[in-house]
Amino acid sequence: MYRIFLFIRSLIFLLVMITATVIWAPISMCFAFLPYVQRYKVTSMWNRFIIFAARVICGIEYEVRGRENFPDSPAILLAKHQSAWETIFLMTMTPRPLVFVFKKEILYLPFFGWAIALLRMIPIDRSKGKDAFNHVVRHGTRRLADGQWIVMFPEGTRIPVGKKGTYKMGGTRLAVATKSPVIPVALNSGEFWPKNSFIKRPGKVIVSVGKPISSEGKDAGELMQEVESWIEGEMRVIAPHSYQDKAAA
Repeated sequence: MYRIFLFIRSLIFLLVMITATVIWAPISMCFAFLPYVQRYKVTSMWNRFIIFAARVICGIEYEVRGRENFPDSPAILLAKHQSAWETIFLMTMTPRPLVFVFKKEILYLPFFGWAIALLRMIPIDRSKGKDAFNHVVRHGTRRLADGQWIVMFPEGTRIPVGKKGTYKMGGTRLAVATKSPVIPVALNSGEFWPKNSFIKRPGKVIVSVGKPISSEGKDAGELMQEVESWIEGEMRVIAPHSYQDKAAA
């Protein structure tokens, strides 16, 4: 019976999310003439609504720890990636506009892709290898200079709760190239909004923001080791139950 209840709530949430996207994307495009900061605020109202709907309909609440660690300067966020939840939430959390680095195919999605195109994101063609990274550095440098922050998921894809993916150095390479600090972010969203799962479960997502890690005098590998160590260590603080079996083994 409880699973049926979760199914019904998840279905209602999905319908609300689709409806909000279909309505808000055209509205956002109507404000394309506004300066970037105002355009960003209007478009990201969709994010705020979806996070609100997830809380009200599915019972997914959240707590942010370490907001005081956000610097008043250009920065690159490197975050744990477990769910679609953080791709929506992170834009509502930071004091500066966020720029995502993502595969360009997302821009072709009806409604959602149209709205994303308004926000100075950095779409890349992964098949271009080194040229794709040069594209990220070129546009990333410009975005940082304009006052935006860049967010990347070093594991590349959503990783199941309690597991660790391979941390890729694209984010730290960009940090070294632009001489920007890195802000590590740990979160446990996958416990309540799992990857490839229709069912959403009630609970509280903990989002933990670490202190900025300087890129000065470091290579990308050294910097990524610090980021990975902090994130994986913090995961065991905010979601210890997900790692108990591994510790016992």
